[in-house]
Amino acid sequence: MIYQDPLGYLLGLEGIALLDAWAGDHDRAFTEARLVEIRRLLDDEKLRDRGVLAERVTTVTAYRQQSADYDEHAGGGLFTIDEPFVAEFLGDREPGVALDAACGTGRFADFLASRGHRVIGVDSSPDMLAHARRRVPDGEFHLGELHRLPLADDWVDVIVCALALVHVPRLESVLAEFARVLRPGGDLVISDIHHEHVTRGSVITARGPGGEPCIVASHRHKFGDYLRAALSSGLQVVRCEEPFTRTDGPPPEAATEIGDWQDWPWSLLDYLPEAARATAGPALVIWHFRQPAA
Repeated sequence: MIYQDPLGYLLGLEGIALLDAWAGDHDRAFTEARLVEIRRLLDDEKLRDRGVLAERVTTVTAYRQQSADYDEHAGGGLFTIDEPFVAEFLGDREPGVALDAACGTGRFADFLASRGHRVIGVDSSPDMLAHARRRVPDGEFHLGELHRLPLADDWVDVIVCALALVHVPRLESVLAEFARVLRPGGDLVISDIHHEHVTRGSVITARGPGGEPCIVASHRHKFGDYLRAALSSGLQVVRCEEPFTRTDGPPPEAATEIGDWQDWPWSLLDYLPEAARATAGPALVIWHFRQPAA
């Protein structure tokens, strides 16, 4: 079980902001404002006894509930971040056989097909695959796991894996599978939730049979985790990016309510906008690897 307390979350944001100020990122006025805000939070009746216990569930369980509106809600905010990078990384790639690994609703299967690739999609969720098949009727879709891909060796020219490895506890077996099915000279592009963004609450949630809060296990992979897994499989690093969510423009007015659990942590960020903006980190990490040419 995971215990989530909104007061603990908000105090954590304040703590990160204060540490950044200690390192020189902010001035005295900012620090004093955070300390005043912390005292207010501790006295805030809305934050008392609001902690929630959430059970860990599998991706199959969560995506059964999320599949119908996943593109609109669950992943939509991050799609606009990773799609330009994937398009840029693969812009010069000649059409071939492309694998959308953990294809979900077929977002990148559709992208790859539009660029002339013969598309294969693999996902562990039957519900997400049903959407992908409707979205890309000419694609070839399989129910399967990333660490046991239902493909032969040296089978694909391109692999895209988006917003999925965060659910994988260890990356070695998955990257080894990607290397196994990728042809010499092939490209692998991975978009994943940045470990800092996971810490700030970017996880997939669901509801149990009685409406109980549930959370999909999410793992905070550091850069070394990706690199060790990729290099040990013989892959070469081409490029890496850490894009942020946009924080330009004036800060929003502070929200007057913290919202219900299913709205956390985003409603909590709105409750504390100045500290939230000050502690905003990378949303994604995007890797471009290549299988060495024969």
